[in-house]
Amino acid sequence: MRTKKFAAAALLAAATLTLSACGSGEDDASPVTVVSEEPGSAKAATVLDKPFEKPDLVLTDTHGRTYDFREETAGKPTLIYFGYTNCPDVCPLTMNNIAVAKKQLPKAQQDELRIVFVTTDPERDTASALGTWLKGIDPQVVGLTGDFDTIQAGARTLGISIEPPHKEKGKTVSTHGTQVIAFSPKTDGGYVLYGEDATVDDYTADLPELIKGEKP
Repeated sequence: MRTKKFAAAALLAAATLTLSACGSGEDDASPVTVVSEEPGSAKAATVLDKPFEKPDLVLTDTHGRTYDFREETAGKPTLIYFGYTNCPDVCPLTMNNIAVAKKQLPKAQQDELRIVFVTTDPERDTASALGTWLKGIDPQVVGLTGDFDTIQAGARTLGISIEPPHKEKGKTVSTHGTQVIAFSPKTDGGYVLYGEDATVDDYTADLPELIKGEKP
């Protein structure tokens, strides 16, 4: 499997997560430091030697109901991703890659897996807008929206940076980290990280292990 170990504490301290300016139409977002840089490495999964705690996120789901992330996903294999529905590239690609891989799992494992998409653009991504967008990807994905400051703070505990949406060349741009964090059903710790280059094949190979709380 394409894995490697990486120190979560160092990752946070060094502010190493890459930012992506989704919606700008240009690849003009420069990372502070590229995460898990390793000469000749093409590994998709970064196994953290110090897992993240689940963020204290209480937001609103696509049905308009309060959703407590910690409570709702306790003891469940969970993937979380921060992005927004108007993103033309990275966000839909990431979510579709995960959805396609999930469909290759047995039905019982599909139902067990929790996939959570948290908007970085809550002003436009209302519960209704999120629900419509996610329905075309995977209706089982939990979409969350709410107060931007709450979302930003929750993402920060996972080392993921999010900036308030802003106008750029006439378009609204949401600049955010593009990592997917996998949480173990055994410990509830976020122990595996995927970058935006992770493919359908990567998720297909790793999901059966992640669902069991094992290292991919």
